[in-house]
Amino acid sequence: MADDGVDAIIEQWREQRPDLDDLLPMEVFGRVYRVAAAIGDRMERAYQTLGIGRGEFDVLATLRRTGPPYNLSPKQLSDTLMLTTGGMTGRLDKLERAGLIARTPDPTDRRSLRAQLTPAGRELIDRAVAVGLQVQREALSRLKPADARRLGDLLRNLAAAVER
Repeated sequence: MADDGVDAIIEQWREQRPDLDDLLPMEVFGRVYRVAAAIGDRMERAYQTLGIGRGEFDVLATLRRTGPPYNLSPKQLSDTLMLTTGGMTGRLDKLERAGLIARTPDPTDRRSLRAQLTPAGRELIDRAVAVGLQVQREALSRLKPADARRLGDLLRNLAAAVER
């Protein structure tokens, strides 16, 4: 097994603070953070080749995965993406200017608008999802398939435990 930057950090802490006997949490979360940051950067670069950033991807992907007619209220989007309504407004404005979403009247509330994926938005997000999956596949290809599946299961359990 190859040493990594986290191993060096752990060794430094062992030297400086020998009283810290259990550094496993630092090892685990240091690596989770580094993997997430590295893949996040790669995903961002992949999406940029399509003219969008991660924030725009998240909105388009949320609309796409809801199924036809691919529309949600700004509040539903904000709640799903854990954004403020102000932050969501900026993203929606940018996507609307690009022709990737349209704001349509809410059939149940005449005072409100819904964000709806346009055909161009649907085509773009379908390409972006495929590009992003390829980046993720390439990263996971360094693991045996059974190890990748086990990692997914372990991370699901950990996420469930910390999100309670």
